[in-house]
Amino acid sequence: MVNTIIIVAALAITRPHHVKPDALERAVLDSVRQVESGGHPDPERAVGDCGRAIGPYQIHREYWADAVVYDPNLGGRYEDCRNAAYAERVILAYWHRYAPPAPTAEQLARIHNGGPKGWKLKATIKYWLRVQANLR
Repeated sequence: MVNTIIIVAALAITRPHHVKPDALERAVLDSVRQVESGGHPDPERAVGDCGRAIGPYQIHREYWADAVVYDPNLGGRYEDCRNAAYAERVILAYWHRYAPPAPTAEQLARIHNGGPKGWKLKATIKYWLRVQANLR
């Protein structure tokens, strides 16, 4: 009985606590979407990075798979990342997995662009500046 309680508690800690973005996450999501596909006439059909990224947030298959491992409740298929609402749930799971406690907008944007440690990579600074310019 005690082992079961410990396992359930551990699972609760590692799962995302919410699926709706908080105010900071919402602002970053909106800005990232603008940077990734804002000029596309049909963002849900947007394809980038030589065919390796899809949808309004330009999500790669590995990013999606990583988020689903963290939050199996996401379900779905990679192709579902073309849908903005589903893609946002994927991004939130990814951020909840890799962002430091109380992340900044910069850290979230750079993780989206550069992966789990993207917020520490020099290569993601230019991306952050583009996202920052679109923050509302």
